[in-house]
Amino acid sequence: PGLSANQQERAILVSVAVRGEQTSFSPEESLDELERLAQTAGIQIVGREMQNLDAIKSGTYIGTGKVETIKAICDAEELDMAIFDDELSPAQLRTLESEIGVRIIDRTALILDIFALHAQTREGALQVALAQYAYRLPRLTRMWTHLSRQGVGGVGLRGPGETQLELDRREISRRMAQIRVELEQVRKQSSSQRRRRRRQGLPVVSIVGYTNAGKSTLL
Repeated sequence: PGLSANQQERAILVSVAVRGEQTSFSPEESLDELERLAQTAGIQIVGREMQNLDAIKSGTYIGTGKVETIKAICDAEELDMAIFDDELSPAQLRTLESEIGVRIIDRTALILDIFALHAQTREGALQVALAQYAYRLPRLTRMWTHLSRQGVGGVGLRGPGETQLELDRREISRRMAQIRVELEQVRKQSSSQRRRRRRQGLPVVSIVGYTNAGKSTLL
């Protein structure tokens, strides 16, 4: 069954620090930001797991021992998902979902989900849907399709809708092409409206900022 309206999905955060790699933020700071993003998406964070590696594991992103640890935690805590603080390859995503047995979400999917949750305009909704399809297309897995048939919503499955995960790659590609046509029509309408506002002397202001930066509050 799907989640009730007031039921939060529960997740664990996973991060890898590559030895010798220079980053703008420490792994802890990056995980702090990831947790804030998860909370924006309505997820309850139960815990964190970090691992130091000489290099990212090509097949599983993290080491096999850490995979077993996360699976044990997810089983014991009955978690809905594990959120990785990086973008996972399609192969890594499939392997992790298979071995851990819960939905695997990476940073990119989480941010796209937040965009889908907060898209207010027709153009914005179309842009997010297109980005989500482009992200999901190479990542279609039997596990996700199984979840979609159960009607399970939630993070990583919002936006175009979970039923789309049952469609084959050809159908999703067709839908992406259709969205591009719709998006171009919306952009032409928006351009016409902007020209009309300029002729009327109306000022146009844009607020630009990172996800969860407070743009809506400022507006």
